[in-house]
Amino acid sequence: MSYVTQSLSPQQKVLFGLGSFLIPILIWCAMSYIPAIWHPQVHITDVGSSTFLQLDSRVERHIFTEQAQLAVDQGLTPPQGVLSNPIYLPAPHEVATALVTAFITPPAQAGAPWFHQSLWHSIQLVFSAFFISSLIGIPLGILCGFSKTISQLIEPFVEFFRYLPAPAFGALAVAILGINDAPKIAIIVIGTLFQQILIIANTTKTVDKSLIEAGFTLGTSKTKSLFYVVIPAALPDIYRDLRVLLGWAWTYLIVAELIGSTSGITWFITQQARYQNFDNVFAAILIIGMIGLVCDVLLMKLGQRLFKWKGAKA
Repeated sequence: MSYVTQSLSPQQKVLFGLGSFLIPILIWCAMSYIPAIWHPQVHITDVGSSTFLQLDSRVERHIFTEQAQLAVDQGLTPPQGVLSNPIYLPAPHEVATALVTAFITPPAQAGAPWFHQSLWHSIQLVFSAFFISSLIGIPLGILCGFSKTISQLIEPFVEFFRYLPAPAFGALAVAILGINDAPKIAIIVIGTLFQQILIIANTTKTVDKSLIEAGFTLGTSKTKSLFYVVIPAALPDIYRDLRVLLGWAWTYLIVAELIGSTSGITWFITQQARYQNFDNVFAAILIIGMIGLVCDVLLMKLGQRLFKWKGAKA
């Protein structure tokens, strides 16, 4: 058996799966804790006699060196500091702490939503929009994949529309739907629907033609062939496509929530970045990734139960 097609043992799958997370974490730790790798700034712990530097600020190494040398040359007290990374790259332990404190720390502004409320609001937006998109995209995609006539009628426009950036419709969505959740849902739908139609259409077209021809040989009508042959054969792969497309919905969420938002995970990230709480920013981003990964694993397990004859493909 060639190395390319050789399957991995369960132990190897777990090992390499953990390694895919461990390697970037180790790189992050090295950049955070080993000054020789990348610590381009100095965190000021004592300004000494300098009137230029500020306590607890971060400056580039050459600026600190110039100020320290100037103080020494003048016989004054030189500033003190420790090598550090820019504030936008917090250390892993700081982000790990923020993963907990983000949920228990009250919002900085009175009446603002808590972190878990913002997160739940975003989850509702994503799944509501993706449900609407799937409600339209799945039937149209299947029909485009099954019928050349319908495909020629729909796909050219869909091919054109999918190149239009969904955020460009933000102002129009607000003008039509207001400034609540409706325009955000509309942008996520626009961002996923047209891709969904094309992907599901292509998946439907891969159904074994011999199965369809066998049905016609036995006297099956086009309608019965669609419902009893094509859809059951394509459904496991369509389900897999939906798992991938759900990730796109999360991607468009960040853009959608920039529209007049006072809640949601994007609002939380924006507020924390404004106050330079980048540990909370990283924590929020990681939580989105965790939610997406957990959802994908759960959907994969569900697919394996629903489509047992497809096994790992579901």
